[in-house]
Amino acid sequence: MGAIPNKLPGFQDIEQDPEARERIGKLWGVEIQPTYGKNLTQMLHAMEHGDMKGLFVIGENPVQSDADGNRVERILNGLEHLVVQEIFLTKTAQLADVVFPAAATWCEGDGTVTNSERRVQRVRKARSAPEGARDELWIISELARRLGHDWTTPTAEEVWNEFRVAAPAFAGGMSYARLEELGGIQWPCPDESHPGTPFLHERLWQQPRGGRAAPFSIAQNEAPSERRDATYPYLLTTGRRLESYNTGVQTSGYRSPLHWGESLDISPEDARVLQIADGDIVRISSRRGTVLAPAFIDKALREKLLFMTLHFPDEVSTNVLTTDVFDPKSGTSEFKACAVRVDRATAAELAERAELVERGALQHAEHQ
Repeated sequence: MGAIPNKLPGFQDIEQDPEARERIGKLWGVEIQPTYGKNLTQMLHAMEHGDMKGLFVIGENPVQSDADGNRVERILNGLEHLVVQEIFLTKTAQLADVVFPAAATWCEGDGTVTNSERRVQRVRKARSAPEGARDELWIISELARRLGHDWTTPTAEEVWNEFRVAAPAFAGGMSYARLEELGGIQWPCPDESHPGTPFLHERLWQQPRGGRAAPFSIAQNEAPSERRDATYPYLLTTGRRLESYNTGVQTSGYRSPLHWGESLDISPEDARVLQIADGDIVRISSRRGTVLAPAFIDKALREKLLFMTLHFPDEVSTNVLTTDVFDPKSGTSEFKACAVRVDRATAAELAERAELVERGALQHAEHQ
């Protein structure tokens, strides 16, 4: 959809594809410059140094999902103007100067959704949005009108058809009628007679390669930017669990046998050295911040390697620990490796946490 800074809709390269720039520029009535924009990590750097003064956030929660969360919060608080368009009042939305309450597109609006196998399917409105919440197309169109542009509010199908014109090789054959008829189509689908593409890179296994395997190459590995030392002797890697989603805004409000709060997963060997038992509250510290969490002894972990998730940031803000060093090609922060230390929580910390648990502000992590 053109939501990444180096691509136009349909993954067409801004710098390398002049034909796409011309076609989409005519469609939008603008001249598209052949220069890449900034990714999120570069934007944060620009905001930190005063080169960007404002931010419009749509459906993101960077204060809790991005690395080095204390730094992100400090940067957003320093902006001249922050606007957040959201269906929930996230931690990021709480910092905003203006919040646009949005309808939840997946149940309160019409449109399409693309899943991880590239299958595009129709989404239909199942219920009305709460009072005060507006469809996202209306919000963006109304904002444009108030900024002096003569925009009408398009339907979801009109936006989709514009996308098909912008990226014909990608979705030219995916009309709403065909999506309805077939129940979904896998991109790319360039024309109405095309069935979709089940295997995107199938050509790599086809002739004339003579039956040889697809060409793979060995990637050069670079060690983590942050090394363990005597002060921070453990390596923390962060990730996800099946039953939760991102920063938990959509999944933390229900109870499930598979749904527990945050924990620090630690190897039996390290737990023995630190004299930690299952469920003990520990302090995890990095060069950027400190959090408290219950320990969970996990036999699958090797010594000196720890694991946490980002799913319960209101309970344990894991990303205050992580480093904002990022990969220069993808712009992704190094969530998988940061140096930390682990200590048993003090009596004062335990008392404060127990009070929060009693008030219902926290839930004990109990692995089933």
